[in-house]
Amino acid sequence: MHTAGASPRLWALRSALPSIMRREGLAQTAGRAYKRRVILLEGSPVRRVAIVLLGLALVTPLAACAKKEKVKAGVEAPARLTTIGVNAYLWRASLDTIGFMPLAQVDSNGGIIITDWYATPQSPNERVKVTVAILDTELRADALKVTAIRQTLAGTGWVDAPVRAGTVQKLEETILSRARDLRRAQYTG
Repeated sequence: MHTAGASPRLWALRSALPSIMRREGLAQTAGRAYKRRVILLEGSPVRRVAIVLLGLALVTPLAACAKKEKVKAGVEAPARLTTIGVNAYLWRASLDTIGFMPLAQVDSNGGIIITDWYATPQSPNERVKVTVAILDTELRADALKVTAIRQTLAGTGWVDAPVRAGTVQKLEETILSRARDLRRAQYTG
């Protein structure tokens, strides 16, 4: 039953196929599909070249999907990273900076973080409440607004007191510095 033009190796593979299929427990339909593939390969050289070219034409577009662009030195992450409603670097940096305080309200889409009153163990007669508002999707200094309220304990209860000079500016600088660090760290790994 040796067909003309078929190589002895393919013929041996085709004749051994039923016993391999039975031994491996594969269905007969899978064996027929495999036989068809073997028959396709035993055709003329022109037919084999056509099959190879067709296979390359089908696989080549997929090769572009697997390539990853290499990051060049000195390239920074984009300043506008908005997987949430506001700049993600400023959001994460704000949470990192005031995360030690109890949070009263957090709105990632609106860009608002409001803490509850916080008193340090060193000065229990003084408490602070901080509000951070992220106003833009860009990583810029004017995209951040921090406000703080300070109260001191008097004989009649908590009384508003002025916030120490530079406290709000120091918080803004700390948040912006942390946001820039997060942006740089995205590409350096």
